[in-house]
Amino acid sequence: MRVLVSHEDDDRVGVDLLGRVDGLEVVTYDPSGPLSPEQRDAAILTPPYRSSHRPIPLLKELHGLRMVQLLSAGADEWASDVPPDVILATARGAHAGPVSEWVLSAILCLYRQWPALVDFKREHTWAHRRVAADTLAGSRVLILGAGAIGGAVAERLRAFDALPVLVASRERGGVLGPEAVPEILPTCDAVVITAPLTDSTQGMVDVAFLGALPDGALVVNAARGKIVDTDALVAELQTGRLRAALDVTEPEPLPQDHRLWACPGTIISPHMARTVPGTNALCYAVAAEQIRTFLSGGSPSNAVVTGS
Repeated sequence: MRVLVSHEDDDRVGVDLLGRVDGLEVVTYDPSGPLSPEQRDAAILTPPYRSSHRPIPLLKELHGLRMVQLLSAGADEWASDVPPDVILATARGAHAGPVSEWVLSAILCLYRQWPALVDFKREHTWAHRRVAADTLAGSRVLILGAGAIGGAVAERLRAFDALPVLVASRERGGVLGPEAVPEILPTCDAVVITAPLTDSTQGMVDVAFLGALPDGALVVNAARGKIVDTDALVAELQTGRLRAALDVTEPEPLPQDHRLWACPGTIISPHMARTVPGTNALCYAVAAEQIRTFLSGGSPSNAVVTGS
């Protein structure tokens, strides 16, 4: 069976790893298209590691397509375009280490007041006792999303003696359901968002959600910008009541004149939480396992429901 893998440098490791899968023929392609006759014969499409939405227009050229294997943890960019008879699978699990590391670094950056300390350094000022640092020890952290990333965040938080509270779309062992969130919010020192973007999560961090958080609480978004009501968040940040660490925003990329840039107590990274050396290899390793399962006639564990 033929699989298309991007010809770009970031995807060379994918050519290697997928080339080791028995019964799979790897053919490289330009994610911006168009496709050659040989490429159009592929049954499996793997979008590129970077800007993975680019090949969506190529779907109409792949008449024998049976599977789309993403390298992202979420499928929101593709779900509405992939035909319902085509399997759509993610690389869920591959990003847990890098993204959870970003979450901890972001929390510690704001808890330990590094932005203020960097400003003092620029002024050549020895700012002893001029900033008020927080500690993670004893902090209660609500984690919205109890998948691989959320679980990894919880594990890293426990190493700092923090108290993670995991919430998912439904209650299960050790994980609360969404109905518990309103009662939990007033007791949280921080909220970490790692949930997928769905109809039920879009805009869930809204005026009421943010208003229920105590003064000084930290909002960390490592998921999707659309989960947070940007206007509501900006309103809270501008007063200084809440703080935020954002790897994703709505809109994205964030325009130069957007109000979020000037909000106090806020750090922003350009959707790069997963982008560290070796992450693309982790993604392709998960992709290889998903494709192996598909080739053997099984159902890939990371398969998601596609659009109508």
